[in-house]
Amino acid sequence: MKELENIKKYYNPLQPTVKTESGQIAYKEVAAVKEIEHFVHCFWQLKTPQPLNHSFIYRVVSDGCIDIFFNHNLPSENFVMGFYRKYTEFSIGKSFDYIGIRFLPTAFPLLFEINAKTLSNQSQELKRILPELSTWITSKIKPLQSFEKITHLLTEKLSEIIKTQHFQFDSRFFNALHLIFQKHGFLDTEKELNTGLSPRQLQRIFNFYIGTTAKTFSNVVRFQHILNAKPSMQSLKENKLYFDVGFFDQAHFIKNFKTFYGVTPSKAFH
Repeated sequence: MKELENIKKYYNPLQPTVKTESGQIAYKEVAAVKEIEHFVHCFWQLKTPQPLNHSFIYRVVSDGCIDIFFNHNLPSENFVMGFYRKYTEFSIGKSFDYIGIRFLPTAFPLLFEINAKTLSNQSQELKRILPELSTWITSKIKPLQSFEKITHLLTEKLSEIIKTQHFQFDSRFFNALHLIFQKHGFLDTEKELNTGLSPRQLQRIFNFYIGTTAKTFSNVVRFQHILNAKPSMQSLKENKLYFDVGFFDQAHFIKNFKTFYGVTPSKAFH
């Protein structure tokens, strides 16, 4: 399973920590254990210990991943969120407790044989996509269970699914993916991905496993590379990190960053 090891090794999809004035919202991530780490990046929980005064707008930045998530207090409300080519925002009310699974790129289509393109740029009820898994979450997850207990149950379930699958890896596709990660998304996908796939084949296979084209995914990888560098605004100005990954000037970088994050770098890294 070296193909998936490379994704785990080279790619770390980040979602920014939720910032509130007085810690009114708790967000945490737990890394996947060894048995499932090549498929799952993390489990996460977003909750309010006390009701808020105003409805909360939750921003999700582009990370190249597919997530399953559900309402901890009402697990029958379970959903799948596909690849997003730009940031998205959800109004989730004054009181909430959501738990989710963030799958690494390619993992969801490999595990469930679902075309990722059919999920892109939207959230859907899980029962429409994976009715059996939706029913399992509804029956096995209880509101009184701790986050730790739930991640244990989910890990066991995903381990079972992994063991029943006979994976077919297209080395040409995974070689292309590996090159994108190695170059931090800064490459000409039409000229540099010489993997033996025609442009049409490449587009089709990226749509199936990622949910978008190689070029759009590369742009997300490049954006995530900058997030992982955790630059301050000062260091961005001094070190010009954005030049290293192919931005011609600061204005080009700011516009691109805002597409994926929803705010300018100065607001994101203040």
